[in-house]
Amino acid sequence: LRYPAVCAVRGRTESEKCQYVIHGGKTPNNELSDKIYVMGIVCKPSKKITFKCTEKELVGDVPEARYGHTINTVHSRGKSMSVIFGGRSYIPIGQRTTEKWNSVVDCMPHVFLVDFEFGCCTSYILPELQDGLSFHVSIARNDTIYILGGHSLENNIRPPNLYRLKIDLPLGSPSVSCTILPGGISVSSALVTQTGDKEFVMVGGY
Repeated sequence: LRYPAVCAVRGRTESEKCQYVIHGGKTPNNELSDKIYVMGIVCKPSKKITFKCTEKELVGDVPEARYGHTINTVHSRGKSMSVIFGGRSYIPIGQRTTEKWNSVVDCMPHVFLVDFEFGCCTSYILPELQDGLSFHVSIARNDTIYILGGHSLENNIRPPNLYRLKIDLPLGSPSVSCTILPGGISVSSALVTQTGDKEFVMVGGY
């Protein structure tokens, strides 16, 4: 896969403490994948370390095949869920022509909340998120995700937006809200990593 979304997750047991969620991306045949995998490190008694990768089946509002998106894990009230946002996909089959067979479009700006424990996915439409974005950066801290920059294919712009997604996971239905924050920058295809509890570093990009 090329351009998949990847994030680290906390496992429940010692053997699962180092796991990664992988979603989407392009295949070597230039097709798009909608599959979700969970990959972890398996430590055997012989001290030989191997990787175990499991495909996860989802029901509900399953996100379409895409690339250039992000996935993060949030933690709220003792529960964890993954959040998928953004990306690009091929235009629907019914709208394709010979000249535009592999043309891509921005995915709808829906927020997908994925519960791996029960294998279900729910999408949310938020009024603050009007345009599809690809190759943005996102960072998660506890129950909050920050989304910065990105490229809008439809408008061919890199809007200097900074969004804050707040995910609340009570006993009932989850609650997802979005706030537009000041201080965004116009950037896409950058890399971001966490260097401290409240500090992140971003490098590169357009």
